Amino acid sequence: MKNRHSYLVAAFLLAGLVSIGQAADKGKAISLFNGKDLNNWTQKKAGGWEAKDGVMGPSAKPGGYIWAKGSYDNFELELEFKMSKRCNSGVFFRTDPNNPVQGGFEIQILDSHGKAKVGKHDCGALYDAQPPSSNPTKPAGEWNHMKLTVNGASVKVVLNGKKVVDADLDQWTTPRKNPDGSRNKFRTALKDLPRTGSIGLQYHGHPVWFKNLKLKKL
Repeated sequence: MKNRHSYLVAAFLLAGLVSIGQAADKGKAISLFNGKDLNNWTQKKAGGWEAKDGVMGPSAKPGGYIWAKGSYDNFELELEFKMSKRCNSGVFFRTDPNNPVQGGFEIQILDSHGKAKVGKHDCGALYDAQPPSSNPTKPAGEWNHMKLTVNGASVKVVLNGKKVVDADLDQWTTPRKNPDGSRNKFRTALKDLPRTGSIGLQYHGHPVWFKNLKLKKL
């Protein structure tokens, strides 16, 4: 009985330490990329991405997605990205790495600088769901800054200092349909998709580079 009591006390103390650790993580920014290697990331195609001179991007034999280790629900993510001409990429969040097309969300990265009328597939869009409200995208070859804030049903995107997306996922109540009546690709209503999952970056045929990836749990 005495040993059992000691075990329970130790378990409660350990639980308390874990709880304190989790609380300490909230509100504290962490770096998802140390500028030197990709040890905090996983790749389905080994060697498809590389770290060089403080920047992560596709290697000489590029391929697919790269995923930050861990699962994230509510957070603020800041990063910088640079596109090549005709670049098509994305920042994925709350996503199942085994089903990124249907199992999560994407903020589009696209070489759409100078486009007068932007849609739900242009840079800064909540992909296929909500277009950016403006087009502050910089030309290919220049660094862009993105801040993505995800909290419950709220998804906000600030691109180069301008808020371009302010979405409430609870408004997406019907599969394959956006609140404005337009169609989307999602077989599951966005309000019903998981609100936790992986954060990932996409290589989709044209080079794209990332640096200064900082995440703060909310």
